[in-house]
This record gives sequence, C-alpha cells and structure tokens, in this order.
Amino acid sequence: MELERRGRRRVAITGLGVVSCAGIGLDSFFEGLNHAPPGGDRRVLDFDPSHWLDVKQARRADRFQQFSVAAAQMALDDAGELDPDPQRAGVVFGTGVGGLETLEGQIQVMLEKGARRVSPFLVPMMMANAGAAAISMRFGWHGPCETICTACAAGTQSIGAAYRLVASGRCDVVVGGGAEAAMTPVALAAFGNMTALSSSGESRPFDRRRDGFVMGEGAGALVIEDLEHALARGARVYAELLGAASTADAHHITAPSPGGAGALACMELAIEDAGISVSDVAHVNAHGTSTPLNDLAEAEALEKLFGSPTPPVTSVKGVTGHSLGAAGAIEAVAAALTIDRGVIPPTVGLEELDPEIHINAVMGAPAPFGGGAVLSNSFGFGGHNGTIVLSSLT
Repeated sequence: MELERRGRRRVAITGLGVVSCAGIGLDSFFEGLNHAPPGGDRRVLDFDPSHWLDVKQARRADRFQQFSVAAAQMALDDAGELDPDPQRAGVVFGTGVGGLETLEGQIQVMLEKGARRVSPFLVPMMMANAGAAAISMRFGWHGPCETICTACAAGTQSIGAAYRLVASGRCDVVVGGGAEAAMTPVALAAFGNMTALSSSGESRPFDRRRDGFVMGEGAGALVIEDLEHALARGARVYAELLGAASTADAHHITAPSPGGAGALACMELAIEDAGISVSDVAHVNAHGTSTPLNDLAEAEALEKLFGSPTPPVTSVKGVTGHSLGAAGAIEAVAAALTIDRGVIPPTVGLEELDPEIHINAVMGAPAPFGGGAVLSNSFGFGGHNGTIVLSSLT
C-alpha cells in the first residue's frame, strides 16, 4: 500500500455515534437524511441525557457536552471490545463555541440576582474543551485529549487530527468528532443580524433560491483505530481513513476566498495526502451550507478540481441544518455510512440548481454508491478549511 510505503499505519473507522435532528443513532439518522425535516429550526427535540449521564452529571454538563458524551459512548459501544492501552488512546473533539447556553444563562443570573448567585460550575461547563475532557475521563484514556475550535471546520479538522495521531503511531485508538449546542437567543439574533440565517427558514444547499443557513445542533463521533489493531480483534470496519488536510483562506473573517481557492487547495492536499488521484474520488459530501457565497465558492472549487461532470455531490444540511463545529463530524458519520451501505443521501431542499453552479448534485432521491474514495468538506468563519478522505476497505 502507498501509505505503508510512506511509513504510515493504515487507519480504520470502527465505530460511529450521532446525535442529530435527523435522528439519534445510526439507523434513524441515515433514514432521516432521506426525508424533508419538519418545519422550523433543527433542534434535537428527543434527546434525553439520562440515557448516558446520571442526574448530577447531566446537571453539571452543558448541552454540547451532553451531546459529546452521548455520541462518543454510542461510537465506543458500536466499536465493540476495544480495551486499548490507556496511554495510547486519545480524544480529539471539536466545537465552534462550546457551552454558550450555560454562559448566556449565567449572565442572566448575574444581572437578575447578583454575582454571588453565579454558578461555580460556569467555567467547566462553558469551556470549549469540556466535551473532549468528559470523554477522556469517562473512558479513562490518558493519551492526547485535545479540542479544535475552528468554527464550522472544527468537526472535520478534529477527525483529521485524530487520523494523524493513529497514522503516525502515537495512538492505537482515538475518538474524533465534534459537538455543538449553540441555538441560544443571543446566537440566533447575532447570526440573523449578520444575515447569515435563512429568512425563509429553509435550508436549500446549492439551490437558486438559497438565502442562508438554518441553525442546527448535535454531535458526531468516530472511533478511529489502527487497521491492524482493528482486524486483529475482529472489528467491523465501516471505512478506511486515507488522508486529511487543512488550509486557511487568509481572506476575510466570514466570506470565503474568491473562486473557492482555499477550498480547492484543501481538497487537493487531502487527495495528495491520501495517495490517490482525483479520478479515484467517487463522491463528495459537501459543506453546502445554503448560503449564497459559500455554496458558490465550494461549487467553483469542485468544478476546478474535477472538471465536468463532478462526482456525485450531496449536502445533508438540507435536513440537519448547520450545526457549526459539529457539522463536519455529523457529515463524516454520513460519509462512512454511505460507504458502508452503498447509498448517497439526496440534498434535501435542492429543487432547482443555481445556474451558476455546475456540480453533479444528488437531488430528489438517494443515489447508489458503487465504491471509491469520498471527500468530506468543511469550511468555517475565519477562513478555516478542512477535508478528509474516506474509502471502502481494500
């Protein structure tokens, strides 16, 4: 294998966990990606933290941390008996804003009741690394425990960092992913006032009528494992992680670089890192936020990379909405399930492709996936770009 010649270990995805408005757990989530969501925002209405945390633990954990623990526990349960060396097991879990719900609530407490009534748990509940820390403590893992906080690229970049820890030989097992629960009054007002949110309340990735994103929340977690270690224990392998890349636009705090230059460079580097060619890519799980500038820039980057036609492209944000730092992790779960189940979910909400966008969009119904490499993209405010490359095991 090319990776072995480069001195890297091969890396497998052996467990998946997801919390999303499309569904909690793999079957309900993947089924949910094929159907239009109920109207309104994309909250996870049926989430019950008591399935994963006791009363005290739940009370002392912000919602994003509860999501983190739930997704990670599902992924570890899905992976089966791991029993890694705790010194060689790690966590890389991303978020865009961390415990914003707790912060907003405690600011209100201070304004109404005074400083002495502010919770002593505010700091450990609001800090962005609380999710990763909680996962490492839950499983007693002493390897690297890190948080990547790169806005909407955080989930994908966390998985890329987890991949590198395993590929380099530092760790045998890493839980990678991301979580977000930032649907607070102030956050929604801020995104709305900057005209990032859809005024119609509809998420329509790549559609000519798209007018902004719909806010979402949730978490995705992947058990990322040395392939040799996974095969030795008889693990189920959903997909192989072949490579990852990140770049910076260095252009604007919110707008993507013109023509998708940063996104294009990121995808090219990820393909190179994976040791494959552009022609090996059979599907792209796009960032596809439903914002006018972002979708156009990503589509331009895809057309420059692949020519016409592009591989089949889908964005699951038509269903899930945009869950910021969790988005890339949730979408990585979708990409792994696409490989495992041989089905590409449609881009729900896309009815009429923007005439300026020239991609082979999966729309209307699911499409078959016949194998090959998959790119999963995330691009965030600040110009952060992340791409990971997955493939069926060969």
